Amino acid sequence: MVGVVDTEGASAEWTFPAAPDAVRSARHAVRDALRKWGLEPAVVDVTVLLVSELVTNSLRYTSGPIGVRLIRPVVDGTPPPRPPALLVEVSDPLPDPPMERPAGPDDEGGRGLQLVACAACRWGTRRGRTGKTVWFELPLPG
Repeated sequence: MVGVVDTEGASAEWTFPAAPDAVRSARHAVRDALRKWGLEPAVVDVTVLLVSELVTNSLRYTSGPIGVRLIRPVVDGTPPPRPPALLVEVSDPLPDPPMERPAGPDDEGGRGLQLVACAACRWGTRRGRTGKTVWFELPLPG
């Protein structure tokens, strides 16, 4: 069962069990939230793809819950310090950071972090009290 933490305002947050349907559930939740926010289809599609890759990585290595959080910039009339970006975070209870590795042309996996690194304007990982978070920012038009 999906735990909806928050979907109002400038952020949306969910917790998904480490179950086979977590990737599909995360894709649908993220797509619905971004469409509700009125983001451009290209941003929605890339975000959904990258969340899908990161949730898949979490499923592969952990049995605990997987958190997904979206944070959009709030327009309040003051210019942002840098161009606006959508912040996306995927968390799980495993403390070890993911390892970016080269994938060969015939490999079934291993491209998730490569996709994140290519599509995001910034990305990284951080340790938390109970695991880690992989985050990325996607530039927003305007």
